[in-house]
Amino acid sequence: MPYLGIDIGGTKVALLLERPDSAHPVRLRFSWPRDGGADADLDALASAVTRIAADAGLDGPAGIRAAGLALPATVREGRITAWPSRPSWIALRLDAVLERVLPEVPVVWEDDGNLAALAEAARTGVPDLAYLGLGTGVGGGIVLGGRLHTGPYGGAAEIGHMLIDPGGAACVCGRTGCLQAVASGTATLLRAAALRGTPVDAAAFRTGLAEDRPWATGPLRQTAAALAVTAVNLGELLQCREIRVGGGFGHGTPGLVGRIRAETQRLTRPGVVPPVIRRAAHGADASLHGAVLLARTGGTARPAGTRADRPSS
Repeated sequence: MPYLGIDIGGTKVALLLERPDSAHPVRLRFSWPRDGGADADLDALASAVTRIAADAGLDGPAGIRAAGLALPATVREGRITAWPSRPSWIALRLDAVLERVLPEVPVVWEDDGNLAALAEAARTGVPDLAYLGLGTGVGGGIVLGGRLHTGPYGGAAEIGHMLIDPGGAACVCGRTGCLQAVASGTATLLRAAALRGTPVDAAAFRTGLAEDRPWATGPLRQTAAALAVTAVNLGELLQCREIRVGGGFGHGTPGLVGRIRAETQRLTRPGVVPPVIRRAAHGADASLHGAVLLARTGGTARPAGTRADRPSS
């Protein structure tokens, strides 16, 4: 029976169904309904699960052996307590969400940045690394000694909410100066749009970079500088051997990783080896592959005792 991974983002959702009898996984992506609220989101997600099961030749979602869910929201005691990108989900019980979307299918869940870090460590064999996922926000995860680093109370490494400029740009979390307020794809494109005087999407931004337009290259330099500061600090605090950069914006923006690498080397103090900066081995899909890994292992891919395999009741 196949395993399903679901990567829930702030604007888009990706699904990957791996079948043991086939080398070709089934993929599906969709964007959240506009202004539909949590009910519309959950209906769309349940419909996508039904579609991918049909595409894989299954009789229905019940044919899925287990599912792993990568989730960017903050969850406390089984309830979603914060998710700026989908505020209508706040206060939902995660067990009720999973039962509605995947009835009768065993589901394990984890923070999307944590799963991305696990997937990168498993793919590369690097035991000490940090992952930075750049998209709507900035997700992150840390693996040390081959194990996910979650701290004494579990949870995720909220690298995107590290303070790098307390008096800086406003973050959707309600604070100012967070990394993601500077270095997310959303923040970078907004700065480019302000300089250009017209809206800028990812495709236009890439074109601007290719044409060496200041409205594109300037914001990219700011983003790379903020991420390099983060990389140097992670190296100093945790001695991370590598920093892997992924996410839709991180993977799809030419020249970004090279700029982060050069700035990281410049900021590293004498006598210290800087972290190696590389693109994510899984590209934009590290969290998605981590979700499948979680499904295959039944949750044992993360350290025992940090979080419950199922949301608490």
